[in-house]
Amino acid sequence: MEVFKKWNIDKSWTLFLDRDGVINHEKPNEYITSVEKFKFIDGALDAIAYFSKLFGRIVIVTNQQGIGKGLMTEEDFKEITNFMLKEINQARGKIDQVYHSPYLSELKHEMQKPRTGMAIQAKQDFPEIDFDKSVMIGNSDRDMAFGNTMGMKCIFVGDTNGLSDLCIDSLKELK
Repeated sequence: MEVFKKWNIDKSWTLFLDRDGVINHEKPNEYITSVEKFKFIDGALDAIAYFSKLFGRIVIVTNQQGIGKGLMTEEDFKEITNFMLKEINQARGKIDQVYHSPYLSELKHEMQKPRTGMAIQAKQDFPEIDFDKSVMIGNSDRDMAFGNTMGMKCIFVGDTNGLSDLCIDSLKELK
């Protein structure tokens, strides 16, 4: 896509992706608590396969308060994640790591976006990550604040957002 050319994206760049509302359909006032509730957004698998050819590293950073609220377990989250990764791999995409925060937002835990614990953990796991050569794609102000705090380029999925470099309706627009 034109924006990736403009930013000179190559294998030295890292892509940070939110999950709910970006990769899969988000349900207002609900949590994705099982594989049966997890539905990919149209074009997301193809887009991730395309991103896998451009970026050297792709990680998912996702708040999962449903765990903290007792609506699902860590095992439920792992089952959903394994299903998602299997489908992404079958579509010729790759995800290097999935980071999640099970904490309630009112706890203001460092791992909960907009705080930057998941980015810092990714950098510890993959020291080659350069936040100045990273892109955050998300669908909330929390995602954009997370990316902006770390100095990333930010792409907002949804209506206009003043915290992002670009707004899109879905990942497939970036192919």
